[in-house]
Amino acid sequence: MIRDKPPAGWLRYDRLALVSALVEAKAAILSLKTVPHQRGWVETLQQMELKREVAGTSRIEGAEFTERELDAALRETPQDLVTRSQRQARAALDTYKWIATIPDDRPVDRDLICQIHSRIVTGADDDHCPPGRIRARDENVNFGAPRHRGAEGGQECDDAFQRLAHSLSREFAEHDPLIQALAAHYHLAAIHPFLDGNGRTARALEALMLQRAGLRDTCFIAMSNYYYDEKTAYLRALSDVRENEHELTPFLTFALKGVETQTKRLLSEIQHELSKELFRNLMYRLFNRLKTPKRRVIAKRQLELLNLFLDSDSLTFEETSDRTERVYASLKNPMKALLRDLNELGGLKAIRIEKLGPNKYRFSVRLTWPAEMTETAFFERLKALPKAKTHAFFQ
Repeated sequence: MIRDKPPAGWLRYDRLALVSALVEAKAAILSLKTVPHQRGWVETLQQMELKREVAGTSRIEGAEFTERELDAALRETPQDLVTRSQRQARAALDTYKWIATIPDDRPVDRDLICQIHSRIVTGADDDHCPPGRIRARDENVNFGAPRHRGAEGGQECDDAFQRLAHSLSREFAEHDPLIQALAAHYHLAAIHPFLDGNGRTARALEALMLQRAGLRDTCFIAMSNYYYDEKTAYLRALSDVRENEHELTPFLTFALKGVETQTKRLLSEIQHELSKELFRNLMYRLFNRLKTPKRRVIAKRQLELLNLFLDSDSLTFEETSDRTERVYASLKNPMKALLRDLNELGGLKAIRIEKLGPNKYRFSVRLTWPAEMTETAFFERLKALPKAKTHAFFQ
């Protein structure tokens, strides 16, 4: 059992060793903040990030739920939830939503941390953990691997928590905001001031401080998702710091990599949505310029197909046929028309046709198409399409 020792300083770390990781993390954040986006689909991505955060912070602590159970936890009213894991996820969701409303000028102090903890455990763990109350005498907790003991319950625990809260507005302020957020996460978890919910509270506190470091609104990233995906390394980094008298370099190195990784992943998702919007803009501009009545009718169907693939990323032939039944139902030979339209879109290089097996195909849009296709090239390629009613991909 490794007992808690008060740190000689709250922010002891090798600055030189962290230069590269800190620069990479801040560069990723800058790229994320400056990428063009539409508010609607970025808001959808942010809801996905929040779900990842809630799932990650709950699962790190051993919560078990299926995706369906998690969705129910995030959707249903608290009194309708059955399992403790679901109630923990719902409490975490409500806490993170509340954190997003906290004004930037509100100090991160003892009262705020206790409020975060109270929200994290209320309705989920308050049957055995008083919300927002520091551990009293003889209320001791062990955690981690190898096992560590938090600050001794009672006066020692209260004093350690008070010193940390006091330092957040003083010693911490002399360091980079990202370092502040990650260090606060570590030290709150090391003290373990509450009977339960310490890890969830530490990660929520980190999320609040990361918001103030520039990761908020359209830039919120799910660090708890990273910690859960890398749970063994996460727990090892925390343990290494505790064993080395709170020298923070191992955990800061690991967590800064997480900031970079999660930021780049969200950036990639935003860029993917941006690529789909560029594709959609080009397809309407080109197909709506077709002049003959017959071509306009075909173009309308083909636009339906392209929108379907954009929304679904990829579909098999059977899925495509099922989802476009209403589009082709009125035609004399619906299957033949669908095959011809897919073949033409393949010939225009607008879609990718992947052969999965005998008479088995998968279709998806080629998001590089807008960078490859000019208006002149589009009409030349359209004119060069085979006139025969054959379907090259359907072999």
